[in-house]
Amino acid sequence: MRVTEKGQVTIPKDIRDRLKIGPGSEVDFVADEKGARLVVLSKSEPSPDDFESWLGSMSGTLDTGGMTTDEFMEWLRGPRDDLGPH
Repeated sequence: MRVTEKGQVTIPKDIRDRLKIGPGSEVDFVADEKGARLVVLSKSEPSPDDFESWLGSMSGTLDTGGMTTDEFMEWLRGPRDDLGPH
């Protein structure tokens, strides 16, 4: 591989496929005693299990202070003047 003037390199397709690296993936280069290693920080295609796990971890993290859904939406968006008085 050649490094471009901007310092860019192309990761070979077989490596991208094997490591599931695609558009939106985050990678890093880490220097070690042999040179440098490519480290995948995030993959481009999260599985549905990843989302379910994240969603589960977020459960109960928003405290609305006892507001109803309508009250919270009005607080979030601001009052709507097109609906008239309540």
